[in-house]
Amino acid sequence: MNKRVLAATAVVLGLVFNLGCASLDQKQREWIFQPSDRAWGGSASEAEGMDDVWIDFPSRVTGEPSRLHALWLEADRPRAGAPVLLYLHGARWNVAGSAGRMRRLQDMGFGVLAIDYRGFGKSSPGLPSEDTAYEDAKAAWDWLAQHRPGRPRYIFGHSLGGAVAIDLASRVDDEQGTIVEGTFTSIPDVASSFKWGWLPVGPLITQRFASIDKVAKVGSPLLVVHGANDSLIRSDLGQRLFDAATGKKKFLLVDGGSHHSTMLVGQARYREAIEQLFSLR
Repeated sequence: MNKRVLAATAVVLGLVFNLGCASLDQKQREWIFQPSDRAWGGSASEAEGMDDVWIDFPSRVTGEPSRLHALWLEADRPRAGAPVLLYLHGARWNVAGSAGRMRRLQDMGFGVLAIDYRGFGKSSPGLPSEDTAYEDAKAAWDWLAQHRPGRPRYIFGHSLGGAVAIDLASRVDDEQGTIVEGTFTSIPDVASSFKWGWLPVGPLITQRFASIDKVAKVGSPLLVVHGANDSLIRSDLGQRLFDAATGKKKFLLVDGGSHHSTMLVGQARYREAIEQLFSLR
């Protein structure tokens, strides 16, 4: 082991000793989720006219009653059997921050239910974790089954929400398709892709979001989308996730797409991929 790695290891171990394991876990959750009650820019205005939904359930993770706030956007052409989609957003902004992407998915034929994880927006307060985010997604999935019966259900996740989507799709067997955009193989892989990625922090990461270990269990057709200009989550992580999937699948790399603009820039190709992979018109 060279001197650089030894020195880095000493620094990391010193941080663990000083912070303590509980504090280290808390800091990771803060860094990964960056929970907020705000939407970015003027995106909140795009949520006007959407319906508020409240999802109440007892949490097995925390042992407490929990409530999720969600936005519902009906399909442009609502009809019996029209597809519905559970939208799982990424870090930092509340659900209204995804209103533009929700409307583009509506334009592709879906009714959309988008949730705020606990700790975001108007949902139950508290610092979210990998386990609570997974539980929130399952509660919303069950709500869709109960309140939109008879309609085929799809799962969508952007960025960190892509990892939540892969986990949900690997555990349920009644989804018709799964779409992830700008997502990754695991949090340790994301950390190693940064300029300080040579630091040996991987074993210390508690919130691992290891989609690479779950994607082979996804039983529905899988669409993996990535922007070629995504500077936050590199497209090779999306490609590796796609390669690990074993079922019917498609990888869409959008030229000019950034971490936040891929669906907007590539909307026509997005629509074509969805229609082809899921046989939707």
